[in-house]
Amino acid sequence: MNLASEILARRMRLPRAQADELVCEHDLRATMDDGVVLLADRWVASAANDQPQPTVLVRSPYGRRAVVGLLFGRLLAERGLQVVIQSVRGTFGSGGQFSPFDERADGLATLRWLRAQPWHAGRIGMIGPSYLGLVQWAVAPEAGDDLAGLAIQVSASQFHGQTYAGGSLSLETTASWLVLVAEQERRFALPAMGRALRRLPELLLELPLADLDELATGAPVPWFREAMAHPAREDAYWVTRDYATGVSKVTAPVQFVGGWYDIFLPWMLEDFAALHAAGRDPKLVIGPWTHTAPGVIATGLRDGLGWLRSKLLDDTRLERPERIRVFVTGERTGGGWRALSEWPPEGGERRLWLTGDGSLSEGEPGVGATSGSRRYRYDPADPTPSVGGPVLLAREPVVDNRPLEARADVLTYTTAGLASTVEAIGPVRVELWIRSSSPYFDVFARVCDVDVAGASWNVCDALVRVQPGRFERDSSEAWRVFFDLWPIGHRFAAGHRIRLQVSSGAHPRYARNPGTGEEATSATRLEPVDVEVLHGSGRPSVLVLPGAQRS
Repeated sequence: MNLASEILARRMRLPRAQADELVCEHDLRATMDDGVVLLADRWVASAANDQPQPTVLVRSPYGRRAVVGLLFGRLLAERGLQVVIQSVRGTFGSGGQFSPFDERADGLATLRWLRAQPWHAGRIGMIGPSYLGLVQWAVAPEAGDDLAGLAIQVSASQFHGQTYAGGSLSLETTASWLVLVAEQERRFALPAMGRALRRLPELLLELPLADLDELATGAPVPWFREAMAHPAREDAYWVTRDYATGVSKVTAPVQFVGGWYDIFLPWMLEDFAALHAAGRDPKLVIGPWTHTAPGVIATGLRDGLGWLRSKLLDDTRLERPERIRVFVTGERTGGGWRALSEWPPEGGERRLWLTGDGSLSEGEPGVGATSGSRRYRYDPADPTPSVGGPVLLAREPVVDNRPLEARADVLTYTTAGLASTVEAIGPVRVELWIRSSSPYFDVFARVCDVDVAGASWNVCDALVRVQPGRFERDSSEAWRVFFDLWPIGHRFAAGHRIRLQVSSGAHPRYARNPGTGEEATSATRLEPVDVEVLHGSGRPSVLVLPGAQRS
């Protein structure tokens, strides 16, 4: 045990270490099917070094030492697990060329190599967040019966959904990851990353976006250009990297840890639902976290440790009993951690209808409100900015939205003060009737909790790209635009108000819609779009909240 692991273990509230002395074998060579050699490090307690035993496999594009080695190597090995951390193809000494997300063949070859090692025997587990979670899905359907447990945090079985969320490019997250990966193996990587990230905001306004890699890193990045050239999920590039169809075939027990403000949450919950529909019994934790929050890292490691010791070593002492555990945000009296019997929990829907005077009204559509519309102009040359919300490197995901709501290109619809607390846990959606001056535009919708002082705190949101063939139009050329927002677990306190924002952008979180029909990556022209949101009984626009019960 060293000082760094001792301090980190205390901060993460890990159980006491079982082993003070460890062995770390560096640069173990695993040969892939095409002859490329990948490098791995093995961590194990010194006292158990000569005993063949179950193994936790971690496959990483971010190196196998430093932070990754400390978190998933040393900390787990000190607590009784043998761990192998492998650098994926084309990273940190492993051969071949890095091709993001294409991890099935190498993952399966690595499992075959692992089974042949004299120090391994019995079961195999896997653990890790984000990319380290995707690689688990890449192999799980075909891994074999000895795959005994997966511990997946803030990740999903396919990354296309996050990359092109709602049909738009998740620009800020994609650009940030491009910089991190491109700079991470330089001699002075951290300062280089910092400089590149500080320059990103101005670069994200450049056109065309296809040159972003060269502007941000100083050279073309082949894998970035390949991904940007294939935006559709049905393109061969993404089909090869999509493991969603195999989720229902996975028989190994799966534990999920996610965050309300994580970039992958909607797609992680799709994987949870697919396992549940297939008769499996996965575990689920959702906390008040972003993608890189210390809380999600600590919970993922702490719960993952208990999960893998249970599945690999038959030691259930550290495994939490709750099947589903969520943190309910907002009003604190009944908020905090909550055990659920299912996801989403049973409960009714609460429909809030948009009206011409900017209110959200309960009851039947149009009752007590006149039909009509409200308008705004979206100008991609002065794009509606993103404020808070889920992005890769989010610092403050929840912020006061009043400066954003003061813009002329943002509409708000707000309830009266709530007579009692309203709790909403589950999926959220909007159904909006919209006319526009162009058939190419975006719709961004956000739910906020407005406190008694008038501050408007974002709770959940999403954006969708509208274009011919994606949504239907009626005889008056009005689009019926319906889509899901990020899921919610929130209590709106008595006296607070529920607010819905409607706009046509959130830059740089999402790439600007140029309004011309061009792909965001190749667009060189920008055209303003006039947008009209319709209300009333003829074309009722509505916000639908889940399980919204007064308490």
